Amino acid sequence: MATPLSADALLRALKAEGCQVVEYRSWRTHNRNHKGSWGPVNGVMIHHTVSSGEDSSVALCYNGHASLPGPLCHTVGGKSGKLYMVGHGRANHAGSGDDDVLTAVVNETALPADNEANTDGNRHFYGLEIVNLGNGKDQYPTVQYDAAVRWASAICRAHGWNERSVIAHKEWQPGKIDPHGPVEGRGSFDMNAFRRDVAERLKHAASWSASSPTPSSPKPKPAPQEDAMPTAKEIADAVWKYQLASPTAEKGTDPNRTAGTFQRWGDQHHADVIARLDRLTAAVERLTAAITKS
Repeated sequence: MATPLSADALLRALKAEGCQVVEYRSWRTHNRNHKGSWGPVNGVMIHHTVSSGEDSSVALCYNGHASLPGPLCHTVGGKSGKLYMVGHGRANHAGSGDDDVLTAVVNETALPADNEANTDGNRHFYGLEIVNLGNGKDQYPTVQYDAAVRWASAICRAHGWNERSVIAHKEWQPGKIDPHGPVEGRGSFDMNAFRRDVAERLKHAASWSASSPTPSSPKPKPAPQEDAMPTAKEIADAVWKYQLASPTAEKGTDPNRTAGTFQRWGDQHHADVIARLDRLTAAVERLTAAITKS
């Protein structure tokens, strides 16, 4: 048993759980407390609205109708994934249900079959109405289902409850079928699966998301390596291939005018240069001798 959360505490819990919350009209003071007690609270209850259209469904749950005044729940779960706060305090959502079910919720044990309606549920349960026709064909989008899981988890986390404090209207009051219908990618709305999803969330921090990748340790940067000294052959090869400047080259160097080609040209003309030098030396010597005799 627990004291109901204040409006501010409830909002903080929902937002911490990653819920997209919309505060609708004067929800903080909108309740049926003049008709009976609100609390102690023992759990959360999931319903479907038997309606379509997000805005109209929110208005219906806030205002109620001729035979059942609003608020008809505390929160409305839209197909968009938004959670609309429509009431805080006693709300007309649970009605009368099975006292054995309430005992199981209080003790957080397996639920018995609901076979009687002898206990006031509006006093003991937070209520979520999920927008759905309840005809077995209208689908609950993944984002809507996930918002419902987060809503239930947030309240359970705030009170220190586990997933067994979460029940469906159909598990509380005989003759009810909600929530009913297909969940995107999951088949029929199954409360055991829903509770497992709540249990999984409660294992993690409120900010956890099943789709979030697990943070991994950053890979260490490779240690900087010293530049290897080039070998003598590598230096010689580089020099041999070095392109020399040429006045006819567009970019200052000529790929056909490398140190290697220049060296090969020099080798080819070395002997001719030496021979010419020898002849020039001999001519100079003869000329010198002739000048000396005269």
